[in-house]
Amino acid sequence: MKSLVRALILVAVLLVMFGIPWWTLIGSGTDWPAGVFVTGTALFAIVLVAFPVMMYLGHNRGARDWAARIGDTTLGAIWVLLVWSVIGQILELALLGVDDPARSRIVAGFVAIAAIGLLVWGYREALRVPRIRTVDVTIPRLGEDLAGTRLVVISDTHYGPLDRARWSARLVAAVNDLDADIVCHAGDIADGSPSRREAQAAPLATVRSRLAKAYITGNHEYFGEAQAWLDHMAGLGWETLHNRHIVVERGTARLVLAGVDDATARASGLDGHGADLTRALDGADPDLPVILLAHQPKQVKQAVDKVDLQISGHTHGGQIWPFHYLVRLDQGVVHGLSRHGSRTQLYTTRGSGFWGPPFRVFAPSEITVITLRA
Repeated sequence: MKSLVRALILVAVLLVMFGIPWWTLIGSGTDWPAGVFVTGTALFAIVLVAFPVMMYLGHNRGARDWAARIGDTTLGAIWVLLVWSVIGQILELALLGVDDPARSRIVAGFVAIAAIGLLVWGYREALRVPRIRTVDVTIPRLGEDLAGTRLVVISDTHYGPLDRARWSARLVAAVNDLDADIVCHAGDIADGSPSRREAQAAPLATVRSRLAKAYITGNHEYFGEAQAWLDHMAGLGWETLHNRHIVVERGTARLVLAGVDDATARASGLDGHGADLTRALDGADPDLPVILLAHQPKQVKQAVDKVDLQISGHTHGGQIWPFHYLVRLDQGVVHGLSRHGSRTQLYTTRGSGFWGPPFRVFAPSEITVITLRA
């Protein structure tokens, strides 16, 4: 019975996702010639049937990268079409003085041009080297010798079905140009195992920093081989903060750099995994400032007034507008610096890569440079 309900829900969602764009572009009152109507309807029907098949083949246990690329791209394209078709229907209300088919054709043209333009632009945004975003964070207890420390954050690289080894090398080159004291990867390194994504992750071995390079797991590591990624990153020379901390020192000043597993880690059933801030801070000097890496912003609930700064990713800034509204409902914040309690600040990065659909629409990727101030 549950399987039947899930199947019916899936069918309903697909009909809405594809039906509204079809109605806006092909149906409605456009009165296209028969050949245009039949060809457009057939194209929508073919993609409607192929889409769930490609998603299944691309994201099941025996994931096929070629199918994932087709399915993920289709997902991004149909989402943009759906959103702008709804906007188009609103626009149509403002054109009630124009008779059909002219009114419906104007709307269809507007939606098609907007969607195509945004998808082309969004694809370029997704595959570009992320912009550098700078932010100053004041930590009152920071020692003077660590004032001005440059902490560079990358996150959500999501090495996956689309081979981005060259992009990864350009990302690392951009990071190295920033002359970082500390470099952090805030999780969601890849979709797939280290053996499948080794070439894309390989440039991370050449990241340079003066004091530390630290990595934590994100939720996507727990879809695959989280422990293998921890081992792999350790092999590339990174500190893997699997519910533990290190102490960063410069002159007479010290700070605690801690990391916890992703919020989904415990539910994964993987032995020894699960976000544990108490364990991560065990043995840390309580007089030292604490910077915490935790993949999801909502993990700040456990960190309030226990750490000075939490750094998170996960949200992608929404990735494809207007998805950020749903992200905010789940996480509380989408990107930027926010304050929680009397002591704790949270910086949420939009991330450096993308998940699934190779598009970023009104949610630019970033490499973040956090300068610590005393």
